[in-house]
Amino acid sequence: MNDMSKHSKLFSEFAPLSTQEWEDKIAIDLKGADYDKKLIWKSPEGIKVNPYYRSENLKGLEFLNQHPGQFPFVRGNNSSSNNWLIRQDIDVSNFKDANTKALDIISKGITSLGFIIDANLDITERGIISLLSGIDIEKIEINFASAKNDILFEILSVKFPEAKISIDIAPLRNLNINGTFCVSTEKVFDVVESIVSRKKELPNYKLISVRADTIHNSGSNIVQELAFGLSMAVEFLVRLSDRGLAIDDIAQAMKFSFATGSNYFMEIAKLRAARLLWSKILESFGIKNSENAKMYIHSTTSSWNKTIYDPAVNMLRTTTEAMSAILGGTNSLTVEAFDTSFEKPNDFSERIARNQQLLLKEESYLDKVIDPAAGSYYIENLTAMIANKVWGLFLEVDEKGGYIQAFIDGFIQNEIKKTTDERDMRIATRREIFLGTNQYPNFNESLDSKLLNIINENKNQKPADIIAEPLHIYRGAMAFEQIRLETDKFSRNRKRPKVFMFNIGNFAMRKARAQFACNFFACAGFDVEDNNGFDSINQGLEAASKAKADIVVVCSSDEEYEKFVPEINKQMNNNAILVVAGAPICMDSLKSKGIKNFIHVKSNVLESLKYYQKELGII
Repeated sequence: MNDMSKHSKLFSEFAPLSTQEWEDKIAIDLKGADYDKKLIWKSPEGIKVNPYYRSENLKGLEFLNQHPGQFPFVRGNNSSSNNWLIRQDIDVSNFKDANTKALDIISKGITSLGFIIDANLDITERGIISLLSGIDIEKIEINFASAKNDILFEILSVKFPEAKISIDIAPLRNLNINGTFCVSTEKVFDVVESIVSRKKELPNYKLISVRADTIHNSGSNIVQELAFGLSMAVEFLVRLSDRGLAIDDIAQAMKFSFATGSNYFMEIAKLRAARLLWSKILESFGIKNSENAKMYIHSTTSSWNKTIYDPAVNMLRTTTEAMSAILGGTNSLTVEAFDTSFEKPNDFSERIARNQQLLLKEESYLDKVIDPAAGSYYIENLTAMIANKVWGLFLEVDEKGGYIQAFIDGFIQNEIKKTTDERDMRIATRREIFLGTNQYPNFNESLDSKLLNIINENKNQKPADIIAEPLHIYRGAMAFEQIRLETDKFSRNRKRPKVFMFNIGNFAMRKARAQFACNFFACAGFDVEDNNGFDSINQGLEAASKAKADIVVVCSSDEEYEKFVPEINKQMNNNAILVVAGAPICMDSLKSKGIKNFIHVKSNVLESLKYYQKELGII
């Protein structure tokens, strides 16, 4: 390399291209197709995402000139690293046993402990001291969730005033899940005020928990999770400041919990937008110390998108979710074990969940680079677009009297239901994919008998004294899991329904359509049998009869269906259900000849599979 080349810019021999030149080239390649329909992605939040972004798209974004650790904290709270706390929760029904487990997992890399205390366990000073025995509370963050927060607070504030502790005081989560408070609204905030008023004595305590993860796990989109989460936080600001507490003290006592889904880049941008909006809200409330405008975020991997069938896929989901939360600048993170949805996690699943974070920290060095998304044309624009959408919905809630009033009036629930109805339809038609559940299922999988009733558990029972409709917390895969469960139960004492691929004619088309049909019917737990292909109708019928097929799927080309299907239907004589794979151009002609069953990419897979289950007497 000569001296001249050392100082020349990379690719300097190529002239820069303008955006218009790119657009002109795209127009040629589209050959008259609609630009928006082909290249503009509309996210579930209604955000229109361009096919590409350039430096000019950063113009006008006001938050770009701040460094990490500077107001409005888009780029994170820290100025020296991207370190986060690795959290694991422990169910506490015995203080000594929980302490033993806590010490064990600390030695395996945990830096934040969550103690979920059983409602029936008596909370005593001796018990809490036993629970925290041997734990270095100067290095390990301690988080508590209890039905007896007042008793817990009194013990902790006296015995451990310097510790880094959070108490999950989340009355609005109770409203979201149960549709009611345990006491009157005023009494609820009187209790919160009495605890938060002592915050100055407890500099490292987080006492107010804003549980936006509940919104997420009800099926909301990202904009709703943020907007409603911020609305909950503002409810605390208003009601506690009206009781005489300083905005700085209230903000400093607050911790936000968000769930992280699998929309990788959107989830990174979500946390950046959350910090931006929260700092601006606190600025409008007159916060005095900008350091108190830092949003403390705990992230948890989503439960909404986890599956019971093919559960090992959950490990892949939680890995990308963990990366999104970390790259977005979360303060602490819980990676849920892959089997949490259907059983109590065991040592193996807990270890995998811990090691996912440890690998991202110790081997991938994600704690070393502060705000790695900074300067990304795409993510910076996503951050701004999410923030704008969130602000609009946040203002709607504010105009309706704040979060509690909007929830009592049903606005929050209705907005989320609009989203879940749309998402459920997208899942049913496989426009939203759950690998191993509504697409690419494990053909040979069957639920263990001990899990057969898990999907039918009612986790949303309504108390008698509700003041509002509770949120419906569920998993997106449940409807598909239910139909496969029905097939599993049916097949325990009977033959599993057999779906036979009648592959005939054009090789490429029959193979493609057979693969599609195999995946289609395997989603319901049917036994599918693929074939290389048959030279004649009689050969295929003989094989189908020998296989004792309950459903026969004809797989061929559009041109050949008109010839093959009516003859196959005639000779089958209703001995099995005949299905045509695809939506051939001769569909109307075939229907006129008595062929009524077709499966294709526009089918409602969920409803179609329920139909075939009914035809076979499964449901």
